[in-house]
Amino acid sequence: MARAAALAYQDEAAIDAAARTWGFDRVRHHHTTFRPPFPLEDTQAYTLGGHSMIITSFRGTEPAQLRDWLSDATTPPWPGPGGRGYVHYGFAEALQAVWPQVRAAVDEFRDNGQTVWFTGHSLGGALAMLAGARLHFEEPHVTANGVYTFGQPRTCDRQLSKEFNTAFSDRMYRFVNNNDIVPQLPPEPTFHHVSALRYIDAKGAIHHTMPLLSGVLDHARGLTADALAPASDGVRDHSMDAYLQALEQNQN
Repeated sequence: MARAAALAYQDEAAIDAAARTWGFDRVRHHHTTFRPPFPLEDTQAYTLGGHSMIITSFRGTEPAQLRDWLSDATTPPWPGPGGRGYVHYGFAEALQAVWPQVRAAVDEFRDNGQTVWFTGHSLGGALAMLAGARLHFEEPHVTANGVYTFGQPRTCDRQLSKEFNTAFSDRMYRFVNNNDIVPQLPPEPTFHHVSALRYIDAKGAIHHTMPLLSGVLDHARGLTADALAPASDGVRDHSMDAYLQALEQNQN
């Protein structure tokens, strides 16, 4: 799933080539432009269809862009999937722009009872989580088998977070790399994270929880890892390459 999330940043030819290498014989590219009230111009994603599984991966955006509009407290709420709670307006509109294409691809490819998976990094992680929520709460006959996000920002209010946690127990994996700045936005208490945290510490080890004291110490360790540019640690840790490196390290 991490490799699929990283692949979303590549061009269509690279995605097609990777799909063939991974054994997927069908690919659909999703790209929609729109004009929301924040500096985001489009939503990009792709869907792979194979004999046993379908993967939709959403592309992310630069941390600086996310910081600008995720910190805007005047952003209005958007009703959550199936009327459950509320979500961040920007995420909801970004997903809505491409959702009909994604649903059409999943319906087209799901001709053999294939499992369905969503993934994404950064903004793409928020869209992957909301895609899983929309599929489950709006069309409960099709529930994603797994949602994997990397550096995902907070997406929704407490009500939707609670219902999502119940529906996606053991099927949601939200990876956060040490001091990654994006998962710290938008600010609480208006917005909340879903559970299923997988915290990557400053040494690259993965934990299912982040204890308060050791978490603070680990954040400090990450900040001092680069003595020449400690302030950049939150942006550096947000890199999809950093997530991939840590996950591959844990496979060895």
